Amino acid sequence: MRNIQFFDTTLRDGEQTPGVHFNKKEKVQLALQLEKWGIDTIEAGFPIASQGDFEAVKAIAEAVKTATVAALARCQKKDIDRAYEALAQARSPQLHVFLATSPIHRKDKLNMTKEEVIQSIHEHVTYARSLFEIVQFSPEDASRTEKDFLLQAVQTAIDAGATIINIPDTVGFATPTEYGELFRYLIDHIRSQTPITFSSHCHDDLGMATANALAAIENGADRVEGTINGIGERAGNTALEEIAVALYIRRDFYQCQSKIKLQETKNTSDLVSRLSGLHVPKNKAVIGGNAYAHESGIHQDGVLKNPETYEIITPQLVGVKTNSLPLGKLSGKHAFHEKMKQLGYDYSAEAISDLFKKFKTLADKKNQLSDSDLHALVSDQLNQEDEIFLTRLQVQYVSNGYQCAVIEVQINNELKVASAVGDGSIQAIYHAIDQLFDHEPLLLDYTITSLTQGEDAQAQVHVSISDQKQQLFSGNGIDFDVLEASAKAYVQASGKMYQRVGGRK
Repeated sequence: MRNIQFFDTTLRDGEQTPGVHFNKKEKVQLALQLEKWGIDTIEAGFPIASQGDFEAVKAIAEAVKTATVAALARCQKKDIDRAYEALAQARSPQLHVFLATSPIHRKDKLNMTKEEVIQSIHEHVTYARSLFEIVQFSPEDASRTEKDFLLQAVQTAIDAGATIINIPDTVGFATPTEYGELFRYLIDHIRSQTPITFSSHCHDDLGMATANALAAIENGADRVEGTINGIGERAGNTALEEIAVALYIRRDFYQCQSKIKLQETKNTSDLVSRLSGLHVPKNKAVIGGNAYAHESGIHQDGVLKNPETYEIITPQLVGVKTNSLPLGKLSGKHAFHEKMKQLGYDYSAEAISDLFKKFKTLADKKNQLSDSDLHALVSDQLNQEDEIFLTRLQVQYVSNGYQCAVIEVQINNELKVASAVGDGSIQAIYHAIDQLFDHEPLLLDYTITSLTQGEDAQAQVHVSISDQKQQLFSGNGIDFDVLEASAKAYVQASGKMYQRVGGRK
């Protein structure tokens, strides 16, 4: 069987999803879970893009123990130098350098001739290879590039020292047949004294990202790039969990294997969903809420007699449990710690003690806590570790239908208070928060979700806001009180906007 490498770009391409922004702590947590899942290479970010991205890549490079950590760079020496600096402490660093090659990109974006593109590839891959042992080159928009010129660009990168060639279907244009044939054409025509790894990178604009990635593997690709849950700009990227399970279930056809630990799939998906604020559709393949649910009477009868009648994937294969350890107010710390380990959280004794106190407070309000409650508990704890968070909220009726809100927020170790009125409670709260941060963002999305069922359910509020430059920022808040959850979510989103402009207000 061939070994297929998995290259995850959730932290880079996935973060290009409108409204998604991971802070440094969240990125490190995600990277460690990706490593636990079995990812070969983690693309940690684009270091030249911002100081925050640089620091996140650096922190991931220092935290990851076994996976390769990659950073993205344009064909510019300043990009390559910045990536080299960010990956200085990585145990296994890798550079991913790219340059667009298609006619529309050459003419309308780069304003470069074919000769200039080839010269730039040669110059910058050569320079990258002088700093990095492993260099991956991507001809952006490869699927819309002339075949002969694409081959020339790829051969130039190989001659300059690249040993990994990634072929991006940047706008999701290719069909599986076309994309597979493109890999076969390149593999058959390149010349190299050293082994070259070919990799796919597909977008889902036409709903064919997973099919295209599998077609690439059928035609010789030994590496697949994508994201968890398929997140990414526009319609997203190849969903890596779908590729991993497809290769396993249909290993008779693909004759391929990977290092992915399938039992960690659901934990990995859930973590990305919570931190990104993007809910997984119930009908999503492999990890959707209905992936292992059967409502039809005929299906139910068949599954009861033999699950394989309607299930080609067992829920346990991807870490979906049919039962759970019930936790309540009488549970001890030992049981709580073990349960958190089962859910994928490995805390120190000190950290688990702090979390256990919050668990006890939560357990006093609920008869029994579900896995969703515990995930929410951890998510809320992460939010409290931010430099900007809600410390106090008071809402009261004033007169003539108006509500008044008093907000206290800690901003960089300083408590700030503001009050405002509004036609309703939420409006009053958000007006007060706007006063604290001295901004007037546009509220694009406000969504309330019940994490569990029943009258004692916790509420999760997700908000998306934009500034005058139309940059998007999102926040999540979890609490029994919908108003408290709404305030937490808006403070988190406002804090991200505040930090993006350097806290100058």
